[in-house]
Amino acid sequence: MSDMWGQGQGPRYGPGPGPGGYGWGGGWTPPPPPPQPGVIPLAPLGVDRILGGAFKTMRRHAKPLFGTVLLVYLVLGVLAVAAFFLGFLAVSDDVRQLVHDGSHFSWDRVRPVLVAFGVVWAVVMVLFMVGMAFIQSACTVVLREAVLGRPARFGAVWRHAWSRTPSVLGVGLLMGLIAAVPAGLVAAYFVAIFASLLGHSAAPIGLLFLLMLVVVPLALWIYVLFAFAPAAATLEEAGPVLALRRSARLVKGAWWRTFGIILLAGVIVFGISLAVRVPLQFAMPTPTPSQFGTSPDPAEVLRTMMPTLGLVMALSMIANLVVQLVSAVFGPLVTSLLYIDQRIRREGLAHTLELAARNGS
Repeated sequence: MSDMWGQGQGPRYGPGPGPGGYGWGGGWTPPPPPPQPGVIPLAPLGVDRILGGAFKTMRRHAKPLFGTVLLVYLVLGVLAVAAFFLGFLAVSDDVRQLVHDGSHFSWDRVRPVLVAFGVVWAVVMVLFMVGMAFIQSACTVVLREAVLGRPARFGAVWRHAWSRTPSVLGVGLLMGLIAAVPAGLVAAYFVAIFASLLGHSAAPIGLLFLLMLVVVPLALWIYVLFAFAPAAATLEEAGPVLALRRSARLVKGAWWRTFGIILLAGVIVFGISLAVRVPLQFAMPTPTPSQFGTSPDPAEVLRTMMPTLGLVMALSMIANLVVQLVSAVFGPLVTSLLYIDQRIRREGLAHTLELAARNGS
């Protein structure tokens, strides 16, 4: 697979001699459309093709995509509960002493509790980062098969995605380190504002606001510049540093286009979230004086509303899960399609993909 997705494979896609031209009768014959073995045509993609390709991939390969995300969420949930349970068992005596009526505050009791649950929080965050890296890699693997018009088999997706998860995780960690400087400046901004408010002095707030105007665009620029790194780490089997370099090289000259399409994908996910959640908010039952009188009994209100309230809450949980699944899958698919589009435009990847689709490799 690395041969097919390696750098600079195949002729560059662009205008040139081809089957289009003037026919025998003098009429102009349009060139044939580009081949489309899968969800996108193997040619430079417009916004409609990129977004449409993401939705087609979600529809045609729903089982490996959403099944993977659901399974990862389930595993992360079980591991998080187990970590918190083990953390509680380790300091259960101290917790009981702290919550016992009449107990006195003591740092000797509080310190082990804070340390234990701090360690648990760190472990859960690491597990979450690994899970998100695996999901990003799995979405890219499924998209590869969708572009080539091949079925995405669950086992094969898991094997390849897991083998590339360390590299994708390394990309995320490096991006976090790169973004640590602007993030630290943002944190310092809020600390300085809080300190100035406590000191009844608002003099530095204006200067700090100007600093924010520099820091926020810088962080956004870094995020877009390295947006293709997970796809490069998965498809090209590149290490974290090389994947970041590949992303920066492909985004160069197309930053605004990349930013605009990623932003549009985020707006679409936000719109789907509103479309799913807002009707449920209106469906949430509320007690009225005409139903229960001027002084309703809380227990009676709860008993009366429980059937409808339980149904709405269950639907709300399902809706939140659907929105989370869509947001976890749609974003990586769009950025991976943008990565493929840039490689088609700059490196002639369309020819290589066409040959791979024909040969079934």
